[in-house]
Amino acid sequence: MVGADRTGTSCVRVRVPSKVNLFLSVRGRRPDGYHELVTVMQTVSIHDTVSARLDGSASAAHPAARRFMDLAFTQEAGPEVPPGGDNLAVRAARQLMGLVGVGTAQRDGEAMVPVTRLHLTKRIPVAAGMAGGSADAAAALLALNELWGTELDRNELRDVAAELGADVPFCVTGGTALATGTGTAIAQVLCRGRYHWVVGISEQPLSTPAVYRAFDEVGTPGEAEPDAVLQALRTGDAEALGAALHNDLEVAAFSLRPELRDARDAFLDAGALGAVVSGSGPTVVALAASAQHAVEVRERMQGVFDRSEVALSPAGGPELALG
Repeated sequence: MVGADRTGTSCVRVRVPSKVNLFLSVRGRRPDGYHELVTVMQTVSIHDTVSARLDGSASAAHPAARRFMDLAFTQEAGPEVPPGGDNLAVRAARQLMGLVGVGTAQRDGEAMVPVTRLHLTKRIPVAAGMAGGSADAAAALLALNELWGTELDRNELRDVAAELGADVPFCVTGGTALATGTGTAIAQVLCRGRYHWVVGISEQPLSTPAVYRAFDEVGTPGEAEPDAVLQALRTGDAEALGAALHNDLEVAAFSLRPELRDARDAFLDAGALGAVVSGSGPTVVALAASAQHAVEVRERMQGVFDRSEVALSPAGGPELALG
């Protein structure tokens, strides 16, 4: 059932950060085909923005009117971003529609029914191991929860998010978290300090399913534990964190894109405290000792990646703005 009246809210914008995996261990493949994971994720200051706006009659802002709601989607992104119903943000909107009783659009003669317009402005690289699609889905859930007045709390939104993808529940909250199972069971962890990163971005995407298939062929289920990463985060020790960065999926990503191994090693040669493939790749992230050090490492890496950015973590969670 749609909740409280939001007559004063006709537009909601959500700015949502990307993520990196500071630690990722693949324990093995489950009977359902998914993989059992232990991972430590942290948000990073490269953001997408999802806006949701109500259009239609003067009564469109009333919750009752939204039970027959059309959904329109536009984006400022490259052609590699899935359009329409294939986009994870649109799938999230449809999922929430079904849960809270917002129905399929209907027309009364020529009268227009209310329309919810979703717009995506994309900066997080696509299919890059930085949860770009998952972040957009989380942002859509948060924006529509506010716009439609459904009054679901973050735990309820995470339950919806878990049906959409492994990283979506984390993106609903952000910060720093330990995730287990398929990645949907998350617990926030203590993190002190700020961390400076150089993010090496390849324009050629790398399919997550393809990387997991490659892992099943060339990888070995891992037994590494995240203790060193968690301790480094608790103490704010950037040098220890750099030494503890770990990703079991690197072997699979390297088998598909051998140049990524060279790029990771080039980061280390350039003086980074540590470097690792984020998630399923192909993004490689390198930890620097300071903001100035990050700029210096980035300069030394000119030409290695299609583009690179300096970023901070943790970047908090999604930020909502009304009006």
